[in-house]
Amino acid sequence: MANISVFASGNGSNFQAIAEKIKDTRHCICSCICDQKDAYVLTRARDLSIPSYIIDYSKRKRKETEEEIISILEKQNIDIVCFAGFMRIITPFFINKYPKRIINIHPSLLPKYPGTRGIQESFESGDREIGITIHWVDEGVDTGEIILQKKCIRTSEDTLESAEMKIHHLEHTYYPEVIMQIVNKIDNRNKILQSWREN
Repeated sequence: MANISVFASGNGSNFQAIAEKIKDTRHCICSCICDQKDAYVLTRARDLSIPSYIIDYSKRKRKETEEEIISILEKQNIDIVCFAGFMRIITPFFINKYPKRIINIHPSLLPKYPGTRGIQESFESGDREIGITIHWVDEGVDTGEIILQKKCIRTSEDTLESAEMKIHHLEHTYYPEVIMQIVNKIDNRNKILQSWREN
């Protein structure tokens, strides 16, 4: 069994897709971490009976905020953190607590169009291929080691809205699959360690 925490700031459609993939497995989404008190992802978490935590970033140093988050994750023995539209840049302090244990989904084919406007910049670029990148989180902005990229074709008939729908379809299909692959590896590792301790 692997324990997962999902960080989100908005609608939470990726959170929902991850939760639906995980629900009938050995693994557990132990928490939803959110920095916006009115975000719809909190409603999704409540409906799925997943504990949610609203983290207030206002008038606080980022390290202080991250210490609060870490205290939650440590109590839940979190194995992996999944960013799903979490609109905050985390510090090296947090990354060093969870090295190679934080993943992110980005709506462009990195290294093209990092940052918060990935879909719009991809669409406005005129690139024929648009897509998503799933990557490990490092100290840069969308610069971590790439785990998986998936592409789709942007046609002349596409609007920004239809291109966005294509991107979201890729996200909801492949991000949960990658997370499952990672947590299954964690689970296998934990089983081996447990067996070693027992013997």
